[in-house]
Amino acid sequence: MRYIATAVLVSTIGVVVAGCGESFETITELPRQLSVAEGKLIAADNRFAFELFRAVNQLEGDKNVFISPLSVAMALGMAYNGAGGATQQAMQQTLSLAGMSLQEVNQAYHDLIGLLRDLDPRVEFLLANSIWYRDTWTFEQGFIDLNRQYFDAEVTALDFTSPAAAPTINAWVNDATRGKIPSIVPDPIPADIIMYLIDAIYFKGDWTYQFDRSRTRDAPFTLLDGTETTVDMMSHGTEIEIGVSWSEDLQVGDLAYGGGAYSMTILLPSSAAEIGSLVDRLTRDSWNEWVGQIHTEEMHVSLPKFTLEYEIELNDALAALGMGIAFSDAADFTRMYAPGGIFIDKVKHKAFVDVNEEGTEAAAATSVGMAPTSMPLSFVVDRPFVFVIRERLSGTILFMGKVVDP
Repeated sequence: MRYIATAVLVSTIGVVVAGCGESFETITELPRQLSVAEGKLIAADNRFAFELFRAVNQLEGDKNVFISPLSVAMALGMAYNGAGGATQQAMQQTLSLAGMSLQEVNQAYHDLIGLLRDLDPRVEFLLANSIWYRDTWTFEQGFIDLNRQYFDAEVTALDFTSPAAAPTINAWVNDATRGKIPSIVPDPIPADIIMYLIDAIYFKGDWTYQFDRSRTRDAPFTLLDGTETTVDMMSHGTEIEIGVSWSEDLQVGDLAYGGGAYSMTILLPSSAAEIGSLVDRLTRDSWNEWVGQIHTEEMHVSLPKFTLEYEIELNDALAALGMGIAFSDAADFTRMYAPGGIFIDKVKHKAFVDVNEEGTEAAAATSVGMAPTSMPLSFVVDRPFVFVIRERLSGTILFMGKVVDP
């Protein structure tokens, strides 16, 4: 896993918001009522979000973490349309989709995608899905059609052996994330990969109350071991409206973007050392409890300015959540490829976030790589070798050599 960070997370709830001087209409309700299936799906996705976050946090230890659970759920949701038997049941459990039919899941994703895309005209939110497959393979048309219809997926057959294959896929990801995730698949594409299912998300929202750039100052930030570092701390210079709640060991702050449909919710433990226990306590139920207690106050806010780039392979985290079978030879994706014998080779996730005085820009991409459980025999010269040039009929050896570094 590769990780880059240029700042840290939140240090104190004292967030000052300088008004942007614009008049705007606050969004106080959805443009339509959620369907029963959408409500179930959102509850399932949120449960999966917290379980995945905890699993990744356990793998990463004291490192920063930044993921888009929605991107991961969407990419796996497309693969879910191709799963059968025990594999489908394991993915259903991991994605918390028990009690929902495949039709309900698909329709709910379709409706939710449309809702999120158009919700706040002051926030740019893009969500795109695609499927890329090796053009020498033929996949089930029903699987392709479902993902086109419900996930709005672009489906393309490519010559994966072509030098242009990986750049073509990565260009799509780069475009869908506005350049924040330049690539997601390796170049060249590994010989055993036959399909990529990819989700890409991009978010850009200005704070409802923007920070005053002239007031950003160096300020202390307490690290896990109790020592201090210096960060660029943003403030507004005045009190702003912020959603808050607090208890003896936790402060919650909710900062709105745009018209208020989207926000950043900050969970701040009473001490730096308690961040691990906070993550362990973070479940859908505790989240609903904490968010349900938020009320509006006017106060000063201070928030570090930070940028994170994050990359992780999610196989181990997802296996820990119950879908290990999908990564094994026992995987059943016959609804994707009827002859069977394919499995998920790797779930790769990349995410980016930039939090500054104006607002937040964030992007994520998730790729699900599919591979056959057995490949045709191959002869790959990928290590030091000896070679002989000979005349075959007489057996005469003309040249001999050893190559350790081509």
